[in-house]
Amino acid sequence: MNNAPTGTERRRAVIQMLEQAEGPVSATALAERFSVSRQIIVGDVALLRAAGAAISATPRGYVLDRRDGVSHTVACVHTPEEMQAELNTIVDAGGEVVDVVVEHPVYGQLTGNLGVRSRYDVQEFLHRVDAQGAKPLSDLTSGIHLHTVRCPDEQTFQRVCEALRQVGFLLDM
Repeated sequence: MNNAPTGTERRRAVIQMLEQAEGPVSATALAERFSVSRQIIVGDVALLRAAGAAISATPRGYVLDRRDGVSHTVACVHTPEEMQAELNTIVDAGGEVVDVVVEHPVYGQLTGNLGVRSRYDVQEFLHRVDAQGAKPLSDLTSGIHLHTVRCPDEQTFQRVCEALRQVGFLLDM
């Protein structure tokens, strides 16, 4: 007799784990938890998203999008060498960098999920970029890009914008 959860039960449990998680949860960790392959988890997440679950894939794993606080888009410009300073500026002022968006002349809008909430997240993200030899999406647009920034309140968002303006990264419209 097999006591493994059904796909439906597993997907419910995945949502519960993401709700309770302090940070991102990798597909590998979920696969180990449920004794299934990583690909099964990737499929489960796709089905959950199709059913309306607000799950984002960040470089460190899956997160359940929390809709608390406020989210706004900011336009930024900087060199690749200034990426760490930009991300640190945002998290130090109390914001979360949800994603990065660039406008590509052929493909249109390209979005990369970041989920960067702390200096630790910034370091981990930059380490992955380095390890993969990847280039930032903003390389495609001469450094111009958008970020969705999530903050606990409007006052924090204004503080993020002012901090970006002071270091010259905010592209005022």
